[in-house]
Order: sequence, then structure tokens, then C-alpha cells
Amino acid sequence: MEERTVHLQTHMYQYSRAIYQSIKDLVDPYVEPEIQLEYRQAVLTACEETMERLARDPHYFARPDRALFQDIRRYFPITAQAQVAWAVTEGVSAAVTFIEEQIEAGALDGGIARCRATTRKGKPCQRTPLPEREYCPSHQHLERERVAA
Repeated sequence: MEERTVHLQTHMYQYSRAIYQSIKDLVDPYVEPEIQLEYRQAVLTACEETMERLARDPHYFARPDRALFQDIRRYFPITAQAQVAWAVTEGVSAAVTFIEEQIEAGALDGGIARCRATTRKGKPCQRTPLPEREYCPSHQHLERERVAA
């Protein structure tokens, strides 16, 4: 489990750094150098916090790209806003795709067992299976069918 956590943290760190690297030079060039340094630090912190929250709670973080852009847009001149928004959307989208792949592969959720069934929409069931079983209460009939087959 610790190896999974380190793997996830490493990937999320890479996504936050990639976003930051792509936009750091767009930070408002018309402010004093000390202020610009503060702005860059605030942008980096916002990127890292967004990725940490996304990794921690991916199911309950609606529109992480919009949230990050709203947090950092004030540090950029109006002429750079579209470019920053695009970079944030692309970077967060890549991170979301990675997280979804990890969830579907069963590598996330802190090692908690998940029901082996799929929902009607074809997604993996997110419920916890019954003790000593592979299926949740809603899908327990599938286990009986599998044993009978």
C-alpha cells in the first residue's frame, strides 16, 4: 500500500510541476521582482494543493481545472489568461485521466477491496464486497452463478 501511495504522489507531483512549469513565466511581469516571486510561489502552492486534493478525493472534486484556474488567475495579466486557462485544463485533464485509470485498475482507494462486478453503465462497482467474498450485497448473486457454472 505504501508503494502505491508513493507512486501516486510521484505522479501527482509531476502533474503539478508540469502545470507550474508551463505557466510560471506568464506571471505578471509588471510587478516588483519580490512580488513576482511571491506570485510564483502562490501559483506553485495552488497547483500542488489541487493535485493533492484530486489524489485524495477524486470522486468529490468537481471541475478541478476550474477551481485551480480561479485560484491562480489573479497572478497573471489579462493577456495571458487564455494561455494559462488552456495549460491548466490540459494538465488537470491528464491528471484526472491518470487517476481514473488507477481507480479502474484497482490501484487506488487505499487498498480497500472492491466488488468485482460492473455496473449497468460498464463501470467497476465501487461498493465493498461482503466479508470473505468477491461481490457486494447488490451483486452477491453473481458469485453464486460463478460457482454454479
